[in-house]
Amino acid sequence: MESSRREDNAGEYNRDLNVKKARLNSTLAALLDDPILSDVPKNPTLSDVDTLFSLELGSGMRVSVLKLDGSAFDLAVLNTATVKDFKLAIKKKVNDQEQSQMGHRHISWKHVWANFCLSFNKEKLLDENSALQDFGIRNNSQVHFVPHVMSRGSQRHSKRRKHHFFHGLNRRT
Repeated sequence: MESSRREDNAGEYNRDLNVKKARLNSTLAALLDDPILSDVPKNPTLSDVDTLFSLELGSGMRVSVLKLDGSAFDLAVLNTATVKDFKLAIKKKVNDQEQSQMGHRHISWKHVWANFCLSFNKEKLLDENSALQDFGIRNNSQVHFVPHVMSRGSQRHSKRRKHHFFHGLNRRT
């Protein structure tokens, strides 16, 4: 008799928990549909919300990223963000956009960063540990992708060279 009472209490607890979760999800969905909160991602993390608060308080900046196809998107990052932090924010934003528009799609970021780099005022952002502000990037700046290939020996970016398919084969004369 006591075990059946426990099962009833557990079932009731689970139903209450499910109702609370559903109510929370519907409230969150209504908030995110508000035009004032349009810059909040659909599945925000605590760091996303913290960055947006920092932007409103003046300790963050909004940077526009121009893609090679001519389209652009905005990112909110902290004033102390490094190039590495910025690249991670780009990766998250693009992956979220691709997921919402086209469903599951995989982007090889290793390939992207091996063939392209970010540039601001014709200066390439190659040192991942440097702060964005060291390059002069401020609120409402625009950064863009430029084609660039990393050389294998130095693990640094070099000018893009034409790929020779048979570069390792000796020519027979």
